[in-house]
Amino acid sequence: MKVHEYQAKTVLAQYGVPTPKGGVAATADEAAKIARDIGGPVAVKAQIHAGGRGKGGGIKLAKDANETKRVAGEIIGMTLVTHQTGPEGRLVKRVLVEEQLQVDRELYVSVVIDNSIGLPIVMASAEGGVEIEELAVNNPDAIKRTPVDPTVGFQPFQGRELAMAIGLGGDHMRPAANLIAALYKAFEDNDCSLAEINPLVVTKDGRILAADAKLNFDDNAMYRHKDIAELRDLDEEDPLEVRAQEAGIGTYIKLTGNIGCVVNGAGLAMATMDAITISGGSPANFLDIGTVNDPGRVIESFRILMDDKGVKAVLINIFGGMARVDVIAQGIIDSYKQMNVNVPVVARLVGTNVEEGERLLKESGIPLIRAHDLGEAAKKAVEAAASGAAK
Repeated sequence: MKVHEYQAKTVLAQYGVPTPKGGVAATADEAAKIARDIGGPVAVKAQIHAGGRGKGGGIKLAKDANETKRVAGEIIGMTLVTHQTGPEGRLVKRVLVEEQLQVDRELYVSVVIDNSIGLPIVMASAEGGVEIEELAVNNPDAIKRTPVDPTVGFQPFQGRELAMAIGLGGDHMRPAANLIAALYKAFEDNDCSLAEINPLVVTKDGRILAADAKLNFDDNAMYRHKDIAELRDLDEEDPLEVRAQEAGIGTYIKLTGNIGCVVNGAGLAMATMDAITISGGSPANFLDIGTVNDPGRVIESFRILMDDKGVKAVLINIFGGMARVDVIAQGIIDSYKQMNVNVPVVARLVGTNVEEGERLLKESGIPLIRAHDLGEAAKKAVEAAASGAAK
């Protein structure tokens, strides 16, 4: 789960991370009032779940309240297109109005999970305000990495070492080390998958502040954090993903391809997507319906896929002992009865009660394209998506 910049800064401030003076506004008049309260030049920043806002015209500077009202009026209601939104862009409903900072230095600090070692890792760099992915490729030595043993926790000496590594010595060492420790504490306490400050700035008057902030949270842990869950903005999420969550069909993530996938098991879903790609196609989604034997879950999956205009074919890949093929087959049959399945459907079904499932499908007369193994199924799905006609 993602949150807006202003929400991330509110959470971090509760842990002692210094942030610029400011407030969030939904109208130009509200933005002007915040600017008057700040009493000086401000930055007006569009609040969407995407980076690159400045390049897209979503961040503007204003010298006073009147100019703030004007630029806020330009940003609120605009469809902001950045390299992270896709060509459709995002509608801006709020802006964050903050004091303009006289920046002396821009740095970077974050906490993520390093899956290669199975530990949280704190990263810091003296080069902030840039795409960290590009920096990792072009100048990996510029990023300092410190793994943290959760049984011990983040230690003060680690904060001091990171501060020194990015050039924050002298009078800046203690506040920088405290800020990094606070960022890690927020990450740990709230079950984050990412806690990032980019840029972390040193102002000309010597302050160290989070000029921007990003927090991502583990969806599976939100039952422990009701206050964080309330920060969710459904307007910033893909409508089909929201529908899938509300319908409880399993784990669904929309992608940009044209072959819809219905699979039981996360590992098998990944393998199915790989097989489609190897066969020259592109998956339209990740969908793990799980091992619950419920025809309704298959039906709801079809509803989601049929409403995805990019889907040109569907690949159903069921394999295992807990998932009953006859139940899955009944879900497929009912899907054809309840909606207009207007794209080719390829099915590879292996598992418990497969004979009964095959009988149901044969007697139903629905136009399935059958496959015996995953490689064959992926190849047929790619061919079907290219032809665009059910067989």
